[in-house]
Amino acid sequence: MTRFMNQLRILAITAFILGIPSIVWAAEMDAGIFTAIDIEVLEYRVQEGKDLAVWEGEFRAGDDDNKAVLRSEGEYIVNGDHVDSAEFQLLYRRLISDFYDLQAGARFDLEPNPTRAYAVLGITGLAPQWIELEANLFLNDKGDLSARVEADTDFLLTQRLILQPKAEINFAFSDDEPTGTGTGFTTLETGLRLRYEVSREVAPYIGVNWERKFGNTEDLAREDGEEYDSFAIVAGVKLLF
Repeated sequence: MTRFMNQLRILAITAFILGIPSIVWAAEMDAGIFTAIDIEVLEYRVQEGKDLAVWEGEFRAGDDDNKAVLRSEGEYIVNGDHVDSAEFQLLYRRLISDFYDLQAGARFDLEPNPTRAYAVLGITGLAPQWIELEANLFLNDKGDLSARVEADTDFLLTQRLILQPKAEINFAFSDDEPTGTGTGFTTLETGLRLRYEVSREVAPYIGVNWERKFGNTEDLAREDGEEYDSFAIVAGVKLLF
Protein backbone atom coordinates (compact mmCIF):
# COMPACT_ATOMS: atom_id res chain seq x y z
CA MET A 1 0.00 0.00 0.00
CA THR A 2 2.82 2.42 0.86
CA ARG A 3 4.50 1.84 -2.51
CA PHE A 4 1.16 2.33 -4.27
CA MET A 5 0.56 5.61 -2.46
CA ASN A 6 4.07 6.80 -3.32
CA GLN A 7 3.46 6.07 -7.00
CA LEU A 8 0.21 8.04 -6.83
CA ARG A 9 2.15 10.94 -5.33
CA ILE A 10 4.70 10.71 -8.14
CA LEU A 11 1.92 10.89 -10.73
CA ALA A 12 0.29 13.84 -8.96
CA ILE A 13 3.53 15.82 -8.75
CA THR A 14 4.33 15.07 -12.39
CA ALA A 15 0.89 16.27 -13.46
CA PHE A 16 1.38 19.41 -11.37
CA ILE A 17 4.75 20.12 -13.00
CA LEU A 18 3.38 19.57 -16.50
CA GLY A 19 0.52 21.95 -15.78
CA ILE A 20 2.65 24.85 -14.62
CA PRO A 21 4.14 25.85 -18.01
CA SER A 22 0.72 26.68 -19.46
CA ILE A 23 -0.11 28.85 -16.44
CA VAL A 24 3.18 30.72 -16.64
CA TRP A 25 2.91 31.06 -20.41
CA ALA A 26 -0.45 32.79 -20.03
CA ALA A 27 1.14 35.35 -17.71
CA GLU A 28 4.32 35.74 -19.71
CA MET A 29 3.30 38.83 -21.66
CA ASP A 30 2.40 40.74 -18.50
CA ALA A 31 5.24 39.50 -16.28
CA GLY A 32 8.04 39.87 -18.84
CA ILE A 33 9.51 36.45 -18.08
CA PHE A 34 10.63 33.58 -20.26
CA THR A 35 9.94 29.87 -19.85
CA ALA A 36 11.77 26.74 -20.98
CA ILE A 37 11.42 22.98 -20.63
CA ASP A 38 14.82 21.29 -20.91
CA ILE A 39 14.75 17.47 -21.05
CA GLU A 40 18.45 16.64 -20.82
CA VAL A 41 17.97 12.86 -20.58
CA LEU A 42 15.08 10.77 -21.87
CA GLU A 43 16.53 7.37 -22.63
CA TYR A 44 16.34 3.60 -22.58
CA ARG A 45 19.22 1.74 -20.95
CA VAL A 46 20.06 -1.85 -21.79
CA GLN A 47 22.15 -3.50 -19.08
CA GLU A 48 22.67 -6.87 -17.45
CA GLY A 49 19.86 -7.87 -15.11
CA LYS A 50 17.40 -5.06 -15.83
CA ASP A 51 16.52 -2.52 -18.49
CA LEU A 52 15.73 1.04 -17.43
CA ALA A 53 13.77 4.00 -18.74
CA VAL A 54 15.53 7.10 -17.40
CA TRP A 55 14.53 10.76 -17.34
CA GLU A 56 16.19 13.99 -16.21
CA GLY A 57 14.92 17.47 -16.94
CA GLU A 58 13.68 20.79 -15.65
CA PHE A 59 11.18 23.57 -16.22
CA ARG A 60 12.46 27.15 -15.80
CA ALA A 61 10.58 30.43 -15.53
CA GLY A 62 12.19 33.83 -14.96
CA ASP A 63 14.59 36.39 -16.39
CA ASP A 64 18.39 36.55 -16.65
CA ASP A 65 18.79 37.32 -12.94
CA ASN A 66 16.06 35.31 -11.21
CA LYS A 67 14.50 31.97 -12.05
CA ALA A 68 12.08 29.49 -10.53
CA VAL A 69 13.00 25.90 -11.38
CA LEU A 70 11.15 22.60 -11.14
CA ARG A 71 13.38 19.57 -11.73
CA SER A 72 12.86 15.84 -11.88
CA GLU A 73 15.01 12.79 -12.47
CA GLY A 74 14.46 9.11 -11.99
CA GLU A 75 14.55 5.55 -13.23
CA TYR A 76 11.83 3.08 -14.16
CA ILE A 77 12.65 -0.65 -14.23
CA VAL A 78 11.05 -1.82 -17.47
CA ASN A 79 11.16 -5.57 -16.86
CA GLY A 80 10.18 -5.07 -13.21
CA ASP A 81 7.36 -2.67 -14.07
CA HIS A 82 7.97 -0.21 -11.22
CA VAL A 83 9.65 3.10 -10.44
CA ASP A 84 13.11 2.47 -8.98
CA SER A 85 13.94 6.09 -8.10
CA ALA A 86 12.17 9.44 -8.42
CA GLU A 87 13.58 12.79 -7.32
CA PHE A 88 11.92 16.20 -7.55
CA GLN A 89 13.40 19.61 -6.76
CA LEU A 90 11.82 23.05 -6.41
CA LEU A 91 14.53 25.74 -6.62
CA TYR A 92 15.11 29.48 -6.76
CA ARG A 93 18.13 30.58 -8.82
CA ARG A 94 19.85 33.94 -8.54
CA LEU A 95 22.61 35.19 -10.86
CA ILE A 96 25.71 35.96 -8.75
CA SER A 97 28.34 36.42 -11.50
CA ASP A 98 28.69 36.39 -15.25
CA PHE A 99 28.91 32.59 -15.23
CA TYR A 100 27.24 31.27 -12.07
CA ASP A 101 23.85 31.10 -10.39
CA LEU A 102 23.27 30.47 -6.71
CA GLN A 103 20.34 28.12 -6.09
CA ALA A 104 18.36 27.10 -3.02
CA GLY A 105 15.18 25.18 -2.39
CA ALA A 106 13.81 21.75 -1.56
CA ARG A 107 14.27 18.22 -2.85
CA PHE A 108 11.90 15.30 -2.43
CA ASP A 109 12.82 11.65 -3.03
CA LEU A 110 9.62 9.65 -3.47
CA GLU A 111 11.33 6.41 -4.44
CA PRO A 112 12.95 4.26 -3.19
CA ASN A 113 11.41 3.75 0.24
CA PRO A 114 11.77 5.34 2.71
CA THR A 115 10.98 8.74 1.24
CA ARG A 116 13.17 11.71 2.15
CA ALA A 117 12.86 15.51 2.06
CA TYR A 118 15.93 17.76 1.73
CA ALA A 119 16.93 21.39 1.90
CA VAL A 120 19.13 22.31 -1.10
CA LEU A 121 21.91 24.88 -1.48
CA GLY A 122 24.29 25.04 -4.41
CA ILE A 123 25.69 26.70 -7.52
CA THR A 124 25.32 26.02 -11.21
CA GLY A 125 27.04 27.56 -14.19
CA LEU A 126 29.83 27.48 -16.72
CA ALA A 127 33.34 26.56 -15.53
CA PRO A 128 36.56 27.14 -17.51
CA GLN A 129 36.96 25.07 -20.70
CA TRP A 130 33.18 25.39 -21.28
CA ILE A 131 32.31 22.79 -18.67
CA GLU A 132 28.74 22.91 -17.37
CA LEU A 133 29.07 22.49 -13.61
CA GLU A 134 26.59 22.02 -10.78
CA ALA A 135 27.41 21.43 -7.10
CA ASN A 136 24.80 21.03 -4.36
CA LEU A 137 24.58 20.34 -0.64
CA PHE A 138 21.55 18.41 0.67
CA LEU A 139 20.34 18.29 4.29
CA ASN A 140 17.54 15.78 4.79
CA ASP A 141 14.75 15.59 7.33
CA LYS A 142 16.78 13.12 9.41
CA GLY A 143 19.71 15.55 9.73
CA ASP A 144 21.95 13.76 7.20
CA LEU A 145 24.18 15.97 5.03
CA SER A 146 25.29 14.95 1.54
CA ALA A 147 26.78 16.54 -1.57
CA ARG A 148 26.56 16.06 -5.32
CA VAL A 149 28.75 17.41 -8.13
CA GLU A 150 27.80 17.10 -11.81
CA ALA A 151 29.78 18.14 -14.87
CA ASP A 152 29.45 17.81 -18.63
CA THR A 153 30.75 19.45 -21.78
CA ASP A 154 30.11 19.35 -25.53
CA PHE A 155 32.61 18.57 -28.28
CA LEU A 156 31.36 19.64 -31.71
CA LEU A 157 32.37 17.02 -34.28
CA THR A 158 30.29 18.84 -36.90
CA GLN A 159 27.68 21.59 -36.67
CA ARG A 160 25.04 18.96 -35.79
CA LEU A 161 26.99 16.00 -34.41
CA ILE A 162 28.03 16.50 -30.79
CA LEU A 163 29.89 14.26 -28.33
CA GLN A 164 29.05 14.82 -24.65
CA PRO A 165 30.98 13.29 -21.73
CA LYS A 166 29.20 13.58 -18.40
CA ALA A 167 30.01 12.68 -14.78
CA GLU A 168 28.25 12.80 -11.41
CA ILE A 169 29.72 12.03 -8.00
CA ASN A 170 27.90 11.82 -4.66
CA PHE A 171 29.29 12.08 -1.13
CA ALA A 172 27.59 11.49 2.24
CA PHE A 173 28.77 12.93 5.54
CA SER A 174 26.84 10.36 7.60
CA ASP A 175 25.14 6.97 7.25
CA ASP A 176 21.52 6.70 6.17
CA GLU A 177 21.16 2.93 6.14
CA PRO A 178 17.40 2.81 5.38
CA THR A 179 18.18 4.39 1.99
CA GLY A 180 21.31 2.28 1.48
CA THR A 181 23.68 5.24 1.89
CA GLY A 182 26.99 4.98 3.75
CA THR A 183 29.45 7.64 4.88
CA GLY A 184 32.02 8.79 2.32
CA PHE A 185 31.97 8.67 -1.45
CA THR A 186 28.75 6.86 -2.31
CA THR A 187 28.29 6.72 -6.09
CA LEU A 188 30.00 7.68 -9.32
CA GLU A 189 28.16 7.85 -12.63
CA THR A 190 29.86 8.58 -15.95
CA GLY A 191 28.56 8.54 -19.49
CA LEU A 192 29.42 9.34 -23.08
CA ARG A 193 26.66 10.28 -25.52
CA LEU A 194 26.77 11.11 -29.21
CA ARG A 195 23.81 13.20 -30.34
CA TYR A 196 22.60 14.55 -33.66
CA GLU A 197 20.79 17.89 -33.46
CA VAL A 198 17.93 17.60 -35.91
CA SER A 199 17.00 21.06 -34.66
CA ARG A 200 17.71 23.18 -31.61
CA GLU A 201 14.73 21.52 -29.95
CA VAL A 202 15.26 17.84 -30.83
CA ALA A 203 18.47 15.80 -30.64
CA PRO A 204 18.40 11.96 -30.65
CA TYR A 205 21.48 10.25 -29.22
CA ILE A 206 23.21 6.96 -28.46
CA GLY A 207 25.90 6.23 -25.89
CA VAL A 208 27.13 4.33 -22.88
CA ASN A 209 26.68 4.82 -19.13
CA TRP A 210 28.50 3.40 -16.10
CA GLU A 211 27.47 3.56 -12.43
CA ARG A 212 29.41 2.36 -9.38
CA LYS A 213 28.79 2.39 -5.64
CA PHE A 214 31.75 2.78 -3.27
CA GLY A 215 32.77 2.28 0.34
CA ASN A 216 30.06 1.80 2.94
CA THR A 217 27.38 2.30 0.30
CA GLU A 218 28.80 -0.60 -1.72
CA ASP A 219 28.92 -2.73 1.44
CA LEU A 220 25.25 -2.02 2.17
CA ALA A 221 24.32 -2.91 -1.41
CA ARG A 222 26.24 -6.20 -1.21
CA GLU A 223 24.55 -7.08 2.10
CA ASP A 224 21.13 -6.50 0.57
CA GLY A 225 21.99 -8.38 -2.62
CA GLU A 226 21.62 -5.24 -4.71
CA GLU A 227 23.51 -4.14 -7.79
CA TYR A 228 26.57 -2.00 -7.08
CA ASP A 229 28.27 -1.86 -10.50
CA SER A 230 26.44 -1.48 -13.82
CA PHE A 231 27.27 -0.71 -17.44
CA ALA A 232 24.57 0.21 -19.95
CA ILE A 233 24.14 0.96 -23.63
CA VAL A 234 21.72 3.86 -24.03
CA ALA A 235 19.52 5.41 -26.71
CA GLY A 236 17.36 8.45 -26.22
CA VAL A 237 16.48 12.00 -27.15
CA LYS A 238 17.32 15.45 -25.78
CA LEU A 239 14.47 17.97 -25.95
CA LEU A 240 14.23 21.73 -25.47
CA PHE A 241 10.99 23.74 -25.58
